[in-house]
Amino acid sequence: MPVPTARMMSLNGRIVPYDQCQLHAFSGVVKYGAAVFEGLRGYWNHDHGEMYVFRLAEHLERLRFGMRVMRLEPVFEAGFMADSLLGMIRANALRETVHLRMIAYLDGDDELAATGPVGLVCGAVPRPRGRAVSEGVHVAVATYARLADNAMPPRVKATGNYINSRAAELEAKRNGYQGVLMLTARGKVSEGSGACFFMVRNGALHTPDIASDILESITRDSVIELAREQGIVVHERTIDRHEVHAADEAFWCGSGYEIQPILSLDRLAVGNGMPGEITRAIQRAYFDVVEGRSNAHAAWRTPVWAGA
Repeated sequence: MPVPTARMMSLNGRIVPYDQCQLHAFSGVVKYGAAVFEGLRGYWNHDHGEMYVFRLAEHLERLRFGMRVMRLEPVFEAGFMADSLLGMIRANALRETVHLRMIAYLDGDDELAATGPVGLVCGAVPRPRGRAVSEGVHVAVATYARLADNAMPPRVKATGNYINSRAAELEAKRNGYQGVLMLTARGKVSEGSGACFFMVRNGALHTPDIASDILESITRDSVIELAREQGIVVHERTIDRHEVHAADEAFWCGSGYEIQPILSLDRLAVGNGMPGEITRAIQRAYFDVVEGRSNAHAAWRTPVWAGA
């Protein structure tokens, strides 16, 4: 069963109970899917008695970028959005690992080309590390192509974009898979339904470049930096569908997914069909940073309770 959203939410900067966090059924976000969102993580460190929100500043700037590209006006200031999110966490007295969601949406009962008014909602879902992180997943290639940049903006986390991802994921799950890998309209590897793809060949990491209709993922950027710090070469390039079958390891990453090993693609094992050494090394480095067990990249962590 899904884990329920925490009982208090932030709606336009006000703390409200979950069941009072409402908007009109004829608002622009409902009629046209006109919204952009961010998924973030807050990691609880028991020894520090602190929750760390991972790369908050970068997520807020990407949300502001999305609002601008989608012509939502006004574009909220980062400080207002940060206060709304952190205030919601504190109102729920959350001292556990959570998935955080922020949505900037078109409010009001207007027509297709409306740009405002704009609302902001923030919520939290308690979500400890999932089994897929340790055990890995079996995935399929989607029959649905990843949306193209000249049709929709894949660099923007627009809610409407995820109709494409949802169709692909539902197809994969109907067919007995745990996830789905999407290709571009040109037949090249793009990304998962909600995560960026990496594979290992001959000790190096390879990931689709930003021209492969991917989201410019903050987690992807973090993985690339952490890998290079460990001396792992990273190539951002075009990847063919069948090249994945030649990989020694594969994984995908995202704020919600974290880092999940990919064990097979279309029922062909990736490598030996087990999580690989490089995947595990990157997982260790990643969780040490996000959970505050390492002093590295302290600027990536925003403490929630310090000074609250």
